[in-house]
Formats: sequence, C-alpha cells, structure tokens
Amino acid sequence: MKTFADIFKKSFLNDATMDVNLYKIFMSLLAAFICGMIIYFVYKYFYKGVLYSHSFNILLVLVSMITAFIVLTISSNIVLSLGMVGALSIVRFRTAVKDPLDVGFLFFAISIGITCGAGLYLMSFICTIVISLIYILMVKVKTDPDVYLLIIKYDRNAGEEVNTRLAKMKYAIKNKTVFKDSIELTLEMKLKNADTDFVAELSNIEGVHSAALVNYKGDFAE
Repeated sequence: MKTFADIFKKSFLNDATMDVNLYKIFMSLLAAFICGMIIYFVYKYFYKGVLYSHSFNILLVLVSMITAFIVLTISSNIVLSLGMVGALSIVRFRTAVKDPLDVGFLFFAISIGITCGAGLYLMSFICTIVISLIYILMVKVKTDPDVYLLIIKYDRNAGEEVNTRLAKMKYAIKNKTVFKDSIELTLEMKLKNADTDFVAELSNIEGVHSAALVNYKGDFAE
C-alpha cells in the first residue's frame, strides 16, 4: 500500500528532471560568450587600475560561461540543484582582489551567466551594453585632478631647501620616516596638468638622494 510519502517522493522525482534541448544549451553558452567578450574588451581598453591582468580578463569570460552552465544544470534537475547549492556554499576563494573595480566586473560576469543560463538573452545583451557604456562614460568623464605620491629621500642638512621648494605646492603628508642622518618623506598631491618639472628640481638639490612621483589610485600592486 502506497503511503502519502511514497506518492510525494515519486511525484517529486518525476518532476525533478526537465528536458534541456541542445538549442538552449548552445544559445545560452553563445550569449554568455558574446556578452563576456564585451566585458573583455571594455576591461582591456578602459581599465584604470594599477596593473592590468590579462588572466583576470580571460577569467571574466570563463565565469560568464561557467555560470550559465551552472544555471542550466540547476534548472534541468531540482535534486542536483540542491546538492550543488550545498557544494558551492563551502567554496572559498582566497585570492586577494587588489582593485575594487575588479569585484564589480566579477559580479558583472556572474550576472551575465545567470541571465543567459535562464534564457533571458535580450535582457543580458541590453544590460551588458548599458552597463558597459555607463562605465566607459564614468571613466572618460573625469573632473577631479590626478592624485600622486611624491617620495623624497634627503639628508637632514637639505631639509630647509626642500621645505622651501615644497612650500609653493599644496600637499598632504602621508608618511615621514626619520633615519640617523636622512629623512624619507611621502606626500600626497593633486596635479591638474602633466607639469612634473618640480621633481627634477627637487632631485637637483644638494643632499637629496632621490625624488619619485607615483600616480596613486588608492591601491597597490604586489
């Protein structure tokens, strides 16, 4: 005699598997690849971080396709989807993301994979293009001046002349390291133009060992 639990179990297993035709698989992966390539070129030609990573850019395309593949698998088998959710919940990524924008691009690729895997191809294309255009616009239209770090190493006896030269500029002290006979000074300053002649003038002061100007974006590459 069949119990209610047996009937429920049999009904659940019968409905657990849904047919996914080859056309849907092909279209989902193709759409994810095309949208992923749009991200690829946007990231490549408009990247403003410290160090461009070609491997990470390729990863964005792969993530969009892999996510679409996962969504297809989940939508085709309910039982398998439950196990996959449990398996993915224990996955940990320990690679440090140095640029906050990289996190945004990673979520961008995942979102593309989800929409393409769900069969929402038009939404995926439209959102990919719109978000890419917004990113390009925000990168190109920049009103704030560039921020730089000026690193100077000099002897104590050259401090007065260095301070006299720096008095003509606006800056903020980020770090000052004092050794026995020398000082290392790190200053943050904003430059509206590409006039960097003052770096050479500082380095020509007697007692100054080095003067380096680094474009600062809030992060560092290791």
